[in-house]
Amino acid sequence: MSIKLLCRALYSNNREGIKKYSVSILLALSVWFIWGLYTYPDSCSVLYKYWQVSVTMIFGSIIAGATSEGGGAIAFPVFTKVLQIPASDAKVFSLAIQSVGMVAASIAIFMMRIKVLWRVIAWVSLGGVFGMLIGSLFLAPVLAPAFIRMLFTVLAVSLALTLLFLSAGFRLRHTLMPEIRVKEIGILLVVGVLGGAVSSLVGSGIDMICFSVLVLLFRVCESIATPTSVILMAVNSLIGVLLHLFVLGGINEQVQAYWLAAVPVVVIGAPLGAYFCSRMHHLHIRYLLIALIFIELLSSLWILAFDVTLIAFSVSMLMLFLSLMVWMSKVKIYVS
Repeated sequence: MSIKLLCRALYSNNREGIKKYSVSILLALSVWFIWGLYTYPDSCSVLYKYWQVSVTMIFGSIIAGATSEGGGAIAFPVFTKVLQIPASDAKVFSLAIQSVGMVAASIAIFMMRIKVLWRVIAWVSLGGVFGMLIGSLFLAPVLAPAFIRMLFTVLAVSLALTLLFLSAGFRLRHTLMPEIRVKEIGILLVVGVLGGAVSSLVGSGIDMICFSVLVLLFRVCESIATPTSVILMAVNSLIGVLLHLFVLGGINEQVQAYWLAAVPVVVIGAPLGAYFCSRMHHLHIRYLLIALIFIELLSSLWILAFDVTLIAFSVSMLMLFLSLMVWMSKVKIYVS
């Protein structure tokens, strides 16, 4: 009898697993089919011509699905520093490819029934719309590419410092967001505006900023904050792509070519990242992120030509983000 019950249990688990991942598999197959029709008869040449983009997004999409960093967090530095692609193109590509990869990861998160904070996503996304408009219309035209690159590096370093806070024994108490009242709504809207503005410049950022606020200020568990930030970045990426398509003059052919080379990869890599996140120990994910950010910092210090203005900008931004993180870690309102 015990063997019979065991067989039933295994069959039930397998059937449940198939249900969880069937939507992601069908989405991947559908995207591949549409991609093949659109690029035929040059499908292989698209991948061959821009193989560096495809390889980059293998890692980028997995990191995006598994962590609080979007795929743009890998694409942007590789594109701007290694492949010498203009920062403006790298930013648009990051948003465009995340609108596929992060959506695929979000579907996987939903199907695996991983807990996320939907009200946080809603309020931060609303602020993100205004942040995207502010960044795209007013900040992007006046900031030099070197400043935008360093802004991304400073943001990544700030995330690493948040993760170091957690590694040093910072206690996370909540699996749910504390009661969302007027003050909390205001905080989430500000997070969205700031994150949206940064994302409009470098292609990602709202996910990292929201993650830091959730864990440092609201003391939300890392396992809840991470998938929440993934879905948030998916929404923000879609908003950014629509903004570029209908307000900012469209997406140029070169970025479209990069996008076509990456789509078949990210539609698989991002859900895999979400799966790995649900199976990996949070410390392993944390240390992986810190290592990647350390490499990003070293590459910026090595490649970028620093003058007094860029140094002042970088130090000021780092001090601003660091001060905010220290302040959030000291606030006790949401501890209990």
